[in-house]
Amino acid sequence: MENIEYQEGRTELAALGKFALIDRLTSGFTPKQKSTAKGVGDDCAVLGSGKTKTLVTTSTLVEGVTFDMMYTPLRHLGYKAVAVSLSNIAAMNGTPRQVLVSLAVSNRYSVEALEEIYAGIRLCCDRYDVDLIGGDTTSTRAGMVINVTAIGEVESSRICYRSGAGLHDLICVSGDLGSAYSGLLILERERLTYQANPNAQPDLAGYDYVLERFLKPEPRLDIVQLLREKEVIPTAMIDVSDGLASELLHICKQSHCGCDVYEERIPIDYQTTRVCSEMSKNLLPVSNALNGGKDYELLFTVKTDDYEKLKDCEAIHIIGHITDGAPVMVTPQNTTIELRGQGWTPQQ
Repeated sequence: MENIEYQEGRTELAALGKFALIDRLTSGFTPKQKSTAKGVGDDCAVLGSGKTKTLVTTSTLVEGVTFDMMYTPLRHLGYKAVAVSLSNIAAMNGTPRQVLVSLAVSNRYSVEALEEIYAGIRLCCDRYDVDLIGGDTTSTRAGMVINVTAIGEVESSRICYRSGAGLHDLICVSGDLGSAYSGLLILERERLTYQANPNAQPDLAGYDYVLERFLKPEPRLDIVQLLREKEVIPTAMIDVSDGLASELLHICKQSHCGCDVYEERIPIDYQTTRVCSEMSKNLLPVSNALNGGKDYELLFTVKTDDYEKLKDCEAIHIIGHITDGAPVMVTPQNTTIELRGQGWTPQQ
């Protein structure tokens, strides 16, 4: 292994983590163009000055870090690469319009393999009426990297930032949480089983939902449409890509507030509970929800006046409210646990 020289004053990437690293690297950049309405710091950059704003976002999937080819179907990979970028557009209350796809691949991939990836890209584009308008292709010495830039639009009056939550606002989340990470746990279990015994057959029966949630997530653009139909404009919104705890902390930090989230109200699917019980008696489903990530649900806040409009929506769960204190989770025993985000850290 190549020796790494550690210089005096050197800061390791792992000492900061994803969000502190982004803050440190981008702190010196300020917008110079009048057309830049919002730069770094939200799910999308926001461009334009008219009644309709343009949304731009980018996401990168890296082999061996964010996906494993041992259990990732190529068509699912292409679909997921687009879906996670469209999720950022949804998190701004917008509508996606176009994507650009850039691909770096090694020579162990064939033309047919790349065609399969693009078949998945096309399926996602067709499902959400999005146009593929360009990109780039290059080589790499090992593995694969897929980058997707998504472009969307939103009316200026409906745009949602992370910074708009106000005191007493209700905290809502779509769908359920922790299921994508549960799907990953099952796939990792089967990978280890195969490595120990290549003749073993994968045991995936009964895990269809959590596996699909990890391998083929869907951007919650249906929630954006539902909120429009209900005439509700969230005060703040973010998608759940790094776990509920991290996303709540983003909203609290940028909105200068705290929150009370009630553990018993966090939506968790029964398959997630089943996976946790099978994996370890110490693995709690709520831990998957708080820290697992990759669910790509929408987490948002609304005014208390909107409660009546949302209380009967099966796809939306009210899980807490904004406070002027610390960000905490309230247990069924009425004790509080300080929320701590985990999210991404560099590979060792």
